[in-house]
This record gives sequence, C-alpha cells and structure tokens, in this order.
Amino acid sequence: MEGSAIYALRTTANREDQVMDFVTSNAKRKKLEVLSVVRAHGMRGYIFVEAVSKTDAEQSAFNVPYARGILPKPIDFKEIEHILEQVKTEVNIQKNDICEIISGPFKREKAKITRIDKAKEEVVVELLEAAVPIPITVKLDAVKVIRRETEEEESLSDS
Repeated sequence: MEGSAIYALRTTANREDQVMDFVTSNAKRKKLEVLSVVRAHGMRGYIFVEAVSKTDAEQSAFNVPYARGILPKPIDFKEIEHILEQVKTEVNIQKNDICEIISGPFKREKAKITRIDKAKEEVVVELLEAAVPIPITVKLDAVKVIRRETEEEESLSDS
C-alpha cells in the first residue's frame, strides 16, 4: 500500500502468535495506523508489522511481552513475498460433515464436525470410533471432508 512500510519485529521463538495478538490490540487501543500484522509460516522469531510510520510500528510493540524490538530498516515486500502464503478464506465445511483428520495425534481418524469457528480457523469434532464422544478442537486445515450429511440422506431415499 502507498505510504506504508513493512517492519520486522523480533520476538521470542514460538511466541509469535501471542505477540501478534498484543500488537493488534495495542494498535486498536492506541488508534495507531497499523494496517496489518503478519506471521510468516515457518519463520520463527519474527512477525511483520505494516504501518504508516516506524513510530506507529514501534508504539504497537511497546511494552509487549516477548517482543524484542523493531529492526531499524523497513523490509521490502519482495524480500518476504516468497514466505507469505495465500490463504483461502472460503472453506466448504458444514456442521455434521464427516471428515478425516489429516494431521496431528488423531491422524487418519474419522470424525463428525460439531462446530465451526471460521474466525479462529478451527473446528470442533467428535471422533466416530471413540466409545465416548469427546469434543476435540483442531485447525481447519487439519481436516478433510469425506462425506456430507445431506448426501447420505439423499442416497438413502433413492434406494
């Protein structure tokens, strides 16, 4: 965006998400001109703050736990473009869908979607093979829909 720059904010490794939350809430509370806060996938110890001025970027990170300071020079977008991945925002997933968990400790388990939180990009599922249904929260990208509830009902009425 014209008139803004991207600043790298050093953080404690594995605390990037917490720092992002603090920086975002600081920027809103102090009404700073911070346009975006980005965590590059697979890059530990840094988040990127797009702000109109270096002062706004520094103010958003001021007194934030685990924030280690803004690097002196702004980052050119071309330098970080390759590590930023485009995220698909529209997800075709519905309550009662049957899915397969494709990553994590429950990999290859089949489960039923009981709740979807698109803001947090999480779903709550109940494992189908479990003796007692226990709700488990997993990331949206950790599940793959394998059967839709409505399709099942249609195939039953056809026979």
